[in-house]
Amino acid sequence: MTPLRIRKVSNYFHEYFSGIKGNPYLILNIVFAGVILLVLLYSGIFSPDKNNYPIVCIHKKLTGLPCFSCGLSHSFSLIVRGRVEEAYKWNVYGMRVFIFFVSQLLMRILFSVYYQRNEKSRKWLIKYDIIGSILMFSIAFYPFFRQLVLEMF
Repeated sequence: MTPLRIRKVSNYFHEYFSGIKGNPYLILNIVFAGVILLVLLYSGIFSPDKNNYPIVCIHKKLTGLPCFSCGLSHSFSLIVRGRVEEAYKWNVYGMRVFIFFVSQLLMRILFSVYYQRNEKSRKWLIKYDIIGSILMFSIAFYPFFRQLVLEMF
C-alpha cells in the first residue's frame, strides 16, 4: 500500500470511530457484537468430540440432573461445524438460539452502519431495533421460559 492510500484508510477509520465516542447506541452495539463473537469463538474453539468445555452446568453438577439449557455449548459447537442433526440431539432448542445470536450479530453491524449514515432516521431505527430484538428474543427463548414456568408450578 502506498502512504497516500494508507492515510486515506486511516482517515476513514478515524472518522468512523470518532462518531462512536459518547454515543450509547453504537457503544452498546459494539459490546453486544463483541459478546456474540466471543460466544461463536468459544463454540468454534472447544470441541464437542473432546468435551473440553471450561464452563460446566452448575445445575447438573449440583443435582446430577440436566437443566433445559444443558447441551447448548455442544449444540453450538456442532452447528458451527455443520453437524446440525447432531446438534439437535444435544439440545433441541440450540438451533433457534444460535440463529438468534447470528441474526443479532448481523443486526448490530447493519444497524450501526445505517445509524451512522442516516441521522434523520436514528430514533425510528432504535425503536425498530428494540421491538425487533425483543420479538426475536421472545421467539428464541420462549421454550426455556415456558419450561421454567412449568417447573415452578
